Amino acid sequence: MKKMITSLFFCVTQLVIAQTEDAWVYFVDKEDVANAIANPLSILTQDAIDRKNLHNIVIDDKDVPVTESYISQLKNSIGITILAKSKWFNCVFVRGTQTDINNLLNLSFVSSVDYADNSLDSETSIVRIKDKLRIEHHKFSAKTIFNYGTAAQQIQQLNADYLHQQDFTGSGMTIAVMDSGFPGVNTIDGFKRIRDEGRLLDGYDFVRRDDNEFGFSGSSHGTQTFSDIAGYIDGQFVGTAPDASYYLFITEDAATEGPKEEALWVEAVERADSLGVDVVNTSLGYSVGFDNPAYQYQTSDMDGQTTFISRGANIAFEKGMLLVTSAGNSGNSSWGIITAPGDAPGTLTVGAVNSAGDYASFSSRGPTADNRIKPDVVAKGLGSAVILSNGSVSTSNGTSFSSPIMAGAVACLWQAFPSKTNAEIMQLVRESASLYNNPNAQLGYGIPNFKTILESLSVGDLEVVDYQVYPNPVRDRLYFNLPIDKSLKIRIFTAEGKVVKSETLKSNSKSILLNDLSDGLYIVELVSDTSRHSVKISKY
Repeated sequence: MKKMITSLFFCVTQLVIAQTEDAWVYFVDKEDVANAIANPLSILTQDAIDRKNLHNIVIDDKDVPVTESYISQLKNSIGITILAKSKWFNCVFVRGTQTDINNLLNLSFVSSVDYADNSLDSETSIVRIKDKLRIEHHKFSAKTIFNYGTAAQQIQQLNADYLHQQDFTGSGMTIAVMDSGFPGVNTIDGFKRIRDEGRLLDGYDFVRRDDNEFGFSGSSHGTQTFSDIAGYIDGQFVGTAPDASYYLFITEDAATEGPKEEALWVEAVERADSLGVDVVNTSLGYSVGFDNPAYQYQTSDMDGQTTFISRGANIAFEKGMLLVTSAGNSGNSSWGIITAPGDAPGTLTVGAVNSAGDYASFSSRGPTADNRIKPDVVAKGLGSAVILSNGSVSTSNGTSFSSPIMAGAVACLWQAFPSKTNAEIMQLVRESASLYNNPNAQLGYGIPNFKTILESLSVGDLEVVDYQVYPNPVRDRLYFNLPIDKSLKIRIFTAEGKVVKSETLKSNSKSILLNDLSDGLYIVELVSDTSRHSVKISKY
């Protein structure tokens, strides 16, 4: 018996020693940074470069990928599994024993280690980056008619239907949706419109590392949130940005809960940036409830600068994207307040109300740990209309749905004013809201009014320009009669929505060559600082 007890003690001791931990491993540098920045198409798509140029976003070392040789050497390290990587933070997210992870500090290219369990961090190994993010506050002094069906009230509550009536339905805008899975998006009628028009651009399952599908698997949560932006069933349901283009990314592992998902989200938003995405919706949040209790956060961590996902959101904001995120559903719990990344200054955080505009008690409250107003704004999250993965229309509750309802409306607003920065658009939304002059912890600045935003800017900021594009049909060269003395971004799409040509037309240039395009029907999109216009052409 004594021998058995001794053996059992030995096995338990071995299990304790072998316990795995999660950590971020940071590198000292990147290879060939100057050359990559000098040749941005080697690291970014043309759409991403165009979006950055439009808003004067500098391409810098954060845009350069992590050095693959460093990753390869870590993969060969005993006991180490790499689960995610981040070019913005120049790090990888790993799993291994504490001993094996600490051994990585002996590698010359490893600068520091940051454990998910903060108690394991030593002063010599930890790196905590708390970037100070300043958001400038700005003061601003032919109709499309949809039958919204059950989605009518949640759209009309924001006056987002007015945007649609002015033909701002998301056309030309690109939205990425981060979630846990999108079953049914590839088959059900609610997404047939975007599939048929080629606006479901791509997707990736970061959890399973699957690039052979759009991520039409996993939890159906993503299907429902996506429907509130992109869904379309004539007479029954319409999302807030029915004509935008989309990327779908799975970053949430429904079977587990931990910091790995934060790392996957940052990797996904980095990819979104490189693809030229304009708006990102995140109906996810992290606080407590992690599988490993040692990884859980304190409410004091919700300062927008501590959690990995919130720090990543702030960089995404700096890169020019507009991030819309749910406030969280902790209003009735002991946690109570917003969750990460909703605490980040760089996100437009959305709480929930009912159809009457009253606070939904489950919606996470503010302020942040550093006493900033959060949520920023609210939208319908109690009884929100959604499309289920089986194709039926139903209702669901949560800030998970108020966030995408808002994200689609924001994308349509940005379509109307493409020269505005993400910070300017966010501030316009806040200033239009019902409680802007008297915000509170439950509703933030309140319910936005997209009609008043559009009307306030239309007089001076939005031009209705009738560009002349000729000849049409065209053989080799397309000419433009430009009524404004400004540069113009030209993008040419196939009828299926694929971009086949993108360039900037300077004020002294009046034409572009099309001899590299095959015969067929195309859509030419013209974007200036103050207008967006599209026309169909036929090439023969």
